[in-house]
Amino acid sequence: MLSALSQILQPYPLLLAIGGTALGLVVGAMPGLSATMALAVLLPFTFAMDPLHGLVALGAVYMGAIYGGAFAAILVNTPGTPSSIATTFEGYPMAKKGEAEDAITAATVASTIGGLFGVGALLFLAPPLAQFALRFGPAEYFWIAILGLTLIGSLSEGPLLKGMAGGVIGVLISLIGIAPLGGESRFGFGLPALQGGVHLVVALIGMFAIPELLSMAGTGKAALAQATESVRRSGGTFGMIKRVLSMPGNLLRSCIIGEIVSIVPGAGGNIAGLVSYNEAKRYSKHPERYGKGEVEGLVASEAANNVTVAGSMVPLLTLGIPGAPPDALILGVLLMHGLRPGAELFTVSGTMTYGFILSMGLAALLLLPIGLLAGTWIYRAVVRVPAYFLVPTIALMTIFGSFALRNNTTDVIIMVVLGLAAYLLKELGFHPAPIVLGLILGPIAETGFVTTMLLGQAYAVPALRLFDNTLSQVLIALVVLFLLAPALSNWRRSRKERMNKGGA
Repeated sequence: MLSALSQILQPYPLLLAIGGTALGLVVGAMPGLSATMALAVLLPFTFAMDPLHGLVALGAVYMGAIYGGAFAAILVNTPGTPSSIATTFEGYPMAKKGEAEDAITAATVASTIGGLFGVGALLFLAPPLAQFALRFGPAEYFWIAILGLTLIGSLSEGPLLKGMAGGVIGVLISLIGIAPLGGESRFGFGLPALQGGVHLVVALIGMFAIPELLSMAGTGKAALAQATESVRRSGGTFGMIKRVLSMPGNLLRSCIIGEIVSIVPGAGGNIAGLVSYNEAKRYSKHPERYGKGEVEGLVASEAANNVTVAGSMVPLLTLGIPGAPPDALILGVLLMHGLRPGAELFTVSGTMTYGFILSMGLAALLLLPIGLLAGTWIYRAVVRVPAYFLVPTIALMTIFGSFALRNNTTDVIIMVVLGLAAYLLKELGFHPAPIVLGLILGPIAETGFVTTMLLGQAYAVPALRLFDNTLSQVLIALVVLFLLAPALSNWRRSRKERMNKGGA
């Protein structure tokens, strides 16, 4: 580890880390340009590099891109990456109140802490965590998806019934295209272009960006410009840093959730952010402030989703299983240089492996100065740009981002249709968050359920296969607990109010 540290602190690796982090931030801040895309573009340039230098560059871009998604989430209410979905819930309301720079500072500090926590866990806990990840089978994935769907109650801004209906809409959208198991085509309406389904990033861009663009066009002014006319930033950078550090419980809980979620292959930073946001709201002393610009929720989301950068490396480096789509590209670089995941990666190639892990920690540290400097510049640029220029510019970026995912014009059409539908649904009181949650968890639940039922053919009742594992039973207990928690909380609140009235 000391040998690895001495290698990455050389001038060239340091420049790669700084440049990669900055590049990743720019890519992540653009709606539609994901971390996977950034790594795919960078990959050919690493072929001629030393293996460690190539991995340093890839890790820095990955870390910067996941963090960069917070900028679009805070400034234009659009998740720059899927991991930043929960960041929009509090980040954009803070920006509308004139606290955009405070929100960016909080996101930067939380992202740095989350990134460092993930690297620390990867350094010292990789083997046991990898063994834990192996215990997750199809039934466990199904119950994880159901557990995620219990978040709808807390993500709904209006009546719970509308939130549940939004979740159902999201699940139905996820069913469009060819079934993952079975191969039948569903909800294609005879259009071959729909057989590929609805890409998550396309849905995110449409459902979060288009309604906001329509609102900007209707008012003739961006929400940030309106906010800065009446509200000035308060507290300063150091005041916000101190405020974030004053919530260690929230930070630690979010980091632990992010680590647990990230070691499960396929779960991703979007689920980690949503779960952490939900738990922050559940444990908050002021849950009524959530959705109106509460920094606790923003910190929870950003800490958790940045943990997943290093956290998803646990199954990759120990078992060769990519924990998230960008990890598959890093696996390709390892294999290209003759490095196979497993015990030998930490012994025979230990210097290179630990150098890669430590370089991600270095990239996490670099988020603080780069993020704070870039955040101020990006915020001021967005505020000063007139709405008549900002709206078409962002619209053009959404079109390019949607098209670039699969080089498919159908994705652009789907993005626009979903955006218009989201605008109408928002007017009717349906928030996009439950819809997106259903879209994310629908395929996970379907694949887990169908696979479990196929494996359960040896049982007299195949559905019993869903319940015969200890880990499944633990997840079922958590589902029941999460479903009952809001009802118990409301009962305690109403009981307390009745007692207060009786005492008065």
